[in-house]
Amino acid sequence: MNARIAAAPPPSEERAAATDHELLHRALSARVYDVAIESALQPATLLSTRLDRPVLLKREDQQPVFSFKLRGAYNRMVQLDAAQRAHGVIAASAGNHAQGVALAAARLGIQATIVMPVTAPQLKVDAVHRLGGSAVHVVLSGDSYSDAQAAAARLQAEQGGTFVHPFDDVDVIAGQATIGLEILRQHPGPLHAVFVPVGGGGLLAGVAACIKAQRPEVRVIGVQMVDSDAMARSLEAGERVVLDEVGLFADGTAVKRVGALTFALCQRHVDAMLRVDTDAVCAAIADVHAETRCVPEPSGALALAGLKQYAAAHPACDGALVAIVSGANMNFDRLRFVAERAEVGEQREAVFAVTIPEERGSFRRFCAALDQRSITEFNYRIGDSAAAHIFVGVQIASRSDREALLDTLRMQDFGVLDLTDDELAKLHLRHMIGGRSPLAQHELLYRFEFPERPGALVRFLGHMHPDWNISLFHYRSHGADYGRILVGIQVPPHERGLFQGFLDTLGYPHCDESEHPAYRLLLQG
Repeated sequence: MNARIAAAPPPSEERAAATDHELLHRALSARVYDVAIESALQPATLLSTRLDRPVLLKREDQQPVFSFKLRGAYNRMVQLDAAQRAHGVIAASAGNHAQGVALAAARLGIQATIVMPVTAPQLKVDAVHRLGGSAVHVVLSGDSYSDAQAAAARLQAEQGGTFVHPFDDVDVIAGQATIGLEILRQHPGPLHAVFVPVGGGGLLAGVAACIKAQRPEVRVIGVQMVDSDAMARSLEAGERVVLDEVGLFADGTAVKRVGALTFALCQRHVDAMLRVDTDAVCAAIADVHAETRCVPEPSGALALAGLKQYAAAHPACDGALVAIVSGANMNFDRLRFVAERAEVGEQREAVFAVTIPEERGSFRRFCAALDQRSITEFNYRIGDSAAAHIFVGVQIASRSDREALLDTLRMQDFGVLDLTDDELAKLHLRHMIGGRSPLAQHELLYRFEFPERPGALVRFLGHMHPDWNISLFHYRSHGADYGRILVGIQVPPHERGLFQGFLDTLGYPHCDESEHPAYRLLLQG
């Protein structure tokens, strides 16, 4: 990803010149509790046991708008004078700041124009309309927050009004900083580090400044996506940089350029920055759900992903680790993707492409090599008369277990390609195994169901009759009570009676799909 040095002017000197003492004073007197709650600092008991140290979650997903952003937005807007309120406000946001501005506008009777990128989740757009009502006008423009900000600047030049910045404003930062004050008040005991998700840097700057003012020994660590790491790059370069593009999985932190004020504060007070990938964030989403039965959005789980990465690299640190769960405005349609990637991110699933000889008994030998490990995914389509190429997911206990399985498969003379960290394979290729095959002669297509228990798929494969070749196989574990698989079996016409007898003795519910129109169109040779 390319980056360049930022050339945009900083905010006004008056608003950017806040001293650390002034910021602490503003945070202590912030008006956030007119609309926000003091969110819980909740022990993460499962993670604490796994990581062998106290882990705490700061539950900003519990706020009325399901994120921390209302703190800063309201604290800025409540301080507008009568003339400023009469002229209204303009804001730009990827979604969560927009909800805070909308709520504040409705509460304070201020008209607000809010520009959101067209990529903002519909859940957030709908929430802005619901929270703001007639006080809010929403404009969709651009692909990222930075694009929306540029459009908002143009609107402000045309219409006037006060711009309510999502992060680069001292009163917004002071509102977010109240989270740091709450953490110190809620946990006066040993505290090693606080992990903070980072987009433009308002939350990180405020939390870091206030924590360092009161307990300088506590480490404050920012966490960003590897493809939206503007703050990390800026701190490394010693000056603000602009990313040419940002990833949109964690849309709440997809910022191309951090703020001038937030950058200066982070330079003074932040101890370290961590970068995490999509799989790590998906695993952290699953962890938060396991602890709380709530589902954070990707940006909301960023801090926990960083905490886990840090804990793995620093096993001997003393004191509690705190992760700010910053929001839970998750689109429901993202859950399938998150579930697919969480096991890989937690090193609980390995994904391989395995080549085995296309001969009798090799399929069974491959299954035996997996030992008692549960198969999470199995995709195969006959395409080579000499070798079978299988896409398989396997449940593992750790990275070392994955290496041991690789060694076992290679000792059996199977060709193995480890795809666990391959983005193309995990995102696309796993769904593209198959197609028509001229080798799939006399193929029958059947759906089977079997009780979904550890080792159940291996046992099912063990029951398959050795005299008929498997030409297609698709299975993916979905955590249901019953596993569902699709199998193509090559049975010569004169052996159909024997095959029916085999089905009768197999003992698994089944359905003949050989005449299914989609199969005949897309897969039948």
